Amino acid sequence: MVDGVQSYGGELDAGLAEVVRVLPGAWVTFGGIQKTEPVNTTRRKYRAHGRFVVMVGDTNVRGEEASRHGGAHSTEVGTNNLVYAVRRLLSGQDLGLSIDALMPGRVRTLFNTALEHQAISVFACEFDTHWIELALDAGRYPDIPPPTRPPEEMVNHPDYLFTRYGGQGSEPYPNLHSIHASIDEVNSPLIPDIEGIVNYDPDH
Repeated sequence: MVDGVQSYGGELDAGLAEVVRVLPGAWVTFGGIQKTEPVNTTRRKYRAHGRFVVMVGDTNVRGEEASRHGGAHSTEVGTNNLVYAVRRLLSGQDLGLSIDALMPGRVRTLFNTALEHQAISVFACEFDTHWIELALDAGRYPDIPPPTRPPEEMVNHPDYLFTRYGGQGSEPYPNLHSIHASIDEVNSPLIPDIEGIVNYDPDH
């Protein structure tokens, strides 16, 4: 339905004459993080609310209504059809990312004008989502993964970025080897009343 789906790079700011040359088209951009809120009392875990925008546009020599509704010919798509297709394809999807399913939001008019004998119509379709971000402990640098790990594990490590660019890191926390628990009952002469040690083998 479009000549291509591209990451937005200011194409719609280049002037209407340049916009017409790439229509019908679709562009994707990140609209920013709208807000961030803690999800636990330790304030080490946050929910970030982000917004993505898909801009779609078309042009038609038969006028403004045709640029929106399209025509009988398959090359006359119309922005109304593009908006429907984008919302149909993306609503409820996570695109394989660690995000909540995309929720369709506002659809805004960006252009609804004419250039010489052509009508131009461009809309912005918004999608909201959220994801979880983990904060470092106070005063701590990221855990730098050891270089002995396989490359595929390195890329998926949350602090791989700091390894790649030589950032400062903290030594990883030591593995848990055992848990020592003791329970004292009120008015009991025993100290402690119940005691136990659970050993943990990180290799199993």
